Amino acid sequence: MIKLYGMGSPNVVKVFIALEELGLPYEVAPVDVFTGEQFGADFLKLNPNAKVPVIVDSDGPDGQPYTCFESGAILLYLAEKTGKLLPAGTAAKYDAIQWLMTQMSTVGPMFGQYVHFVRFAPAGNDYSKSRYTTQAIRVSEVIEQRLAAHPYLGGVEYGVADIATFPWSRNIPALLGEAAAAKFPATMKWVAAISERPAVKAALAKVDAVRAATTAFDKATPENMDKVFGRGKFAAA
Repeated sequence: MIKLYGMGSPNVVKVFIALEELGLPYEVAPVDVFTGEQFGADFLKLNPNAKVPVIVDSDGPDGQPYTCFESGAILLYLAEKTGKLLPAGTAAKYDAIQWLMTQMSTVGPMFGQYVHFVRFAPAGNDYSKSRYTTQAIRVSEVIEQRLAAHPYLGGVEYGVADIATFPWSRNIPALLGEAAAAKFPATMKWVAAISERPAVKAALAKVDAVRAATTAFDKATPENMDKVFGRGKFAAA
């Protein structure tokens, strides 16, 4: 049995989707990020970086329990555990891994910073908003080029790179606007196709249930928001 610690953020959505696609038995332990549960001593034993998602696999390597954090590492762990969602051939496997790393190093961070400066930062951050809007659009253009030439990010097979990137790209219309989304037709077609997968539908329904059971950001206290973002009295400088 796998225990998934998380909430409703895109990085957690990836793991829900992978678990549903793979048909692995799992249970969910909601982590109420906007009340600061991730900073508790018990959670820090699972991930000293105080981030979700985390999984604990009771049937890990050599039959021993194994804890894994960082969403990209979790996807690779689950793919290796099951022999699915990652091609066996070296070239095809690393085609998929490099696009997974593109999501981890660029798509997630750029969209994450974009959301932060648009939604959470105080006034007076025009440069930051411009920079991260530009970077979010730029990497979306890269994804669009790839999907215009290949059915999936990894190539011919649906796998970990698609699962990692889908939770971010599906939000392009809401985050960047419908006009921006119209510039990425191959990406939006890919998003629509993945959205119809039964495992994805099941995963998103479970994500909605976790969101309903945890605190939304607009209900969090100012102090907890400062702690989450490392600002105010929690800032290092």
